[in-house]
Amino acid sequence: MPRHSALFVLTAALAASVSLPAHADMMFNRVASFAVAGNLPADVEKTTPTSSEIITASEDGMTLVYSDSPLGAVGFIDIADPKSPKAGGIVKIDGEPTSVVVIGGKVLAGVNTSQSKAKPSGNLTVIDLASKAIESTCDLGGQPDSLAFSKDGKFLAIAIENERDEELNDGEIPQMPAGDLRIFTLAEGQPDCATMKTVNLAGIAEVAGEDPEPEFVAFNEAGEIAVTLQENNHIAIVNAETGAIVTHFSAGSVALDKIDTKKNGALSFDGKMENVAREPDAVKWLDNDRLVVANEGDYKGGSRGFTIFSKKGEVLYESGPSFEYQVANAGHYPDERNKKGIEPEGLETGTFGEDRLMFVASERGSVVGVYKDTGAEPQFVQILPSGIGPEGLVAIPSRNLLVTANEADLVEDGLARSHVMIYERSEGSATYPMITAKPTADGTPLGWGALSALAASDAAGRLFAASDSFYANAPSIFEIDATQTPALITGKTIVTRGGHPAQKLDIEGLVADGEGGFWLANEGDPAKLVPHAILRVDDKGEIKQEIGFPMELLAHQTRFGLEGITAVGGGDDLTLVMAVQREWADDPKRQVKLLAYKPKAKEWSAVRYPLEATDAGWMGLSEITAHDGKLYILERDNQIGDLAKVKRIYSVALDAFKPAKLGDDLPLVEKTLVRDIIGDLKSATNGYVVDKVEGFTIDRNGDIFVATDNDGVDDSSGETLFLRLGNISAVN
Repeated sequence: MPRHSALFVLTAALAASVSLPAHADMMFNRVASFAVAGNLPADVEKTTPTSSEIITASEDGMTLVYSDSPLGAVGFIDIADPKSPKAGGIVKIDGEPTSVVVIGGKVLAGVNTSQSKAKPSGNLTVIDLASKAIESTCDLGGQPDSLAFSKDGKFLAIAIENERDEELNDGEIPQMPAGDLRIFTLAEGQPDCATMKTVNLAGIAEVAGEDPEPEFVAFNEAGEIAVTLQENNHIAIVNAETGAIVTHFSAGSVALDKIDTKKNGALSFDGKMENVAREPDAVKWLDNDRLVVANEGDYKGGSRGFTIFSKKGEVLYESGPSFEYQVANAGHYPDERNKKGIEPEGLETGTFGEDRLMFVASERGSVVGVYKDTGAEPQFVQILPSGIGPEGLVAIPSRNLLVTANEADLVEDGLARSHVMIYERSEGSATYPMITAKPTADGTPLGWGALSALAASDAAGRLFAASDSFYANAPSIFEIDATQTPALITGKTIVTRGGHPAQKLDIEGLVADGEGGFWLANEGDPAKLVPHAILRVDDKGEIKQEIGFPMELLAHQTRFGLEGITAVGGGDDLTLVMAVQREWADDPKRQVKLLAYKPKAKEWSAVRYPLEATDAGWMGLSEITAHDGKLYILERDNQIGDLAKVKRIYSVALDAFKPAKLGDDLPLVEKTLVRDIIGDLKSATNGYVVDKVEGFTIDRNGDIFVATDNDGVDDSSGETLFLRLGNISAVN
């Protein structure tokens, strides 16, 4: 039996014994994504940065309201049809809205008007939901953060953070003035400014007690307010009617084992951290006696998970790294921000049917974990893709909806805009993740991401993938079992040179060599001394041969080199065919090379390939694979969201592929459109169209697979789409 077939039999058997998240009868799936830039007025430049940070819903669940601090506005989204959200406009505010709630037909917004961190100020702004008119304001005398109202509608609580200046004295606290808690009496949603009570929280925390910095507030049904003091690593429980502190306690610390602690271009879950302060951000009540906190950390801690406390401060459940493992198994672990790992920040709870659910948002992992409250250890249900940096969440159980708001807007870098994501709970399986990984033997994550290439094996539904230069210290080849849904990464082989992880690699293509190893396409970058090259590795991942480009090519090089490799023929007639991503200095405009190399004869040749036109950014090739007398080529622009226009598969007949010697006039091949996959990318999980469609292959049975590169969750949503596009015979 060939090695790869034997390997897949073994790994499939191992995978069968792995307990993956169960797909319950009722699951959440994303049904729509709304770019909040769509709410910009006609007279505002569409590239103006905007954001959706904290989000809430009207009492009938038909309208979403979010705070947009960069724009200085409160935004509205019509979700009468949750699958087709519509822009509801904005209300400009003099200041920066930090949080919003809706009660009695009124939007209450905490607004930061501070001149500086040393001179904090702010107000509570009241907006009529129907007319969108600002009706009144209450001076808060400080910088507001979170808002919440009591279940009976009588009280409003506002955390006055008066946040520290992280540039002052290296961000050390205390930094005065101190924060506190404000409580208002409400009448039909209207706050009475004269009723404002100030709750002094100074002196209760062990960490900088004289400078409390309250972060988040939440009410239980008994009229008690839970307040997190994030930097102070403390939690207080306050009676809303009297303003008295009922109890308070330290959030404590956690010892973390088997976690990734190094920002080093490798995912290695073998580190430890001792006495990590939880430093909770969001807090929600599970009932009148239990509360759950998301331990983001913002000062010196951040324990990467979430904790359930009793009202008395007893730890009833500590997630440790378990949530982080679920995120990593789905390919969302953020190696670029390891000190606080996935940074759980936002929280929501809601009762859907008979299930009390918790939703934990990972800011750095850009996902939401869904858990069922069992009264003891929560049951993990699923991971939801959320866009970049989810912070605000709102559950709408009456409509079986969950909504997330993504703070990050990367428009200035030409990347994704801030989005609001809408999910619906219904019968059926989860559509995301589309690919995941089985844990290692010790239960830690295998560690994967940035899939830059796909290749077929000698067995149907069994594939290989490779990671690109994002994981510079762990260039990897992955085995994938695509016969199951989601597809399962069952093995990982580090590419080595001299027994150590190979340096100066950017693997953008791979193809099996028929002897247990692989041919790899390495995209060079002269500025980083990364060579343009073909490499051959054995079945253990050790580099056995490196084939550099000839001078006829290198004389015209750029950093946009090889983006795929495939094999045609065999034995002495074996030809490796490679796609060059973009034009080099000697290429006519909108033409790139398909290179051919014969290992036996050591001969190079090439043809030219015509690129589509583009109105923005650039156009290039991402992948190439040979199948049944044709070369199939993945062509794409580098645009994202609504700006993306070209993500297509083309074919070139091998009969017409007649490469010429380098230096001669290169023939221009004709291409035929096989499939436009923009629609597939949109409908896969109802998110925005991603930029990097990088992996493409056709398996032994002729089934088409496409994978996207999630950039290691760095300035990316981290979503890896793994598309199954049917049999090639159906599209040819």
